Amino acid sequence: MEILSKILIGLVALEHIYILWLEMFAWTTKGRKTFKSIPDELFEKTKGLAANQGLYNGFLAAGLIWSLLIDSPDWSQNTALFFLSCVAIAGIYGVITAQKSIFFKQALPALIAIVVLFLK
Repeated sequence: MEILSKILIGLVALEHIYILWLEMFAWTTKGRKTFKSIPDELFEKTKGLAANQGLYNGFLAAGLIWSLLIDSPDWSQNTALFFLSCVAIAGIYGVITAQKSIFFKQALPALIAIVVLFLK
């Protein structure tokens, strides 16, 4: 379970590194293809806002990666739990305010990682 827990935390972190890249560096290119519900004319206008959002995703990834590097098992678990909870809550908020599919893309992986974290 320990290894599975670390793999899942790593996968959630990688997802947020991808979101960072998408929102900070590829918003007007790949972002248009990914976020199809946003009108084309808004991408250039919202480039700074998306980059700011991407930075927050980077902080989530950094926290999750940090949790994997902490030697103390208790601190490692608590840090991972905090950042996974942030991801899950953000995903649930996204379901309510934006798209239902965010649950499966963002919240569910974090929730699964939380369950496995508690089972280890």
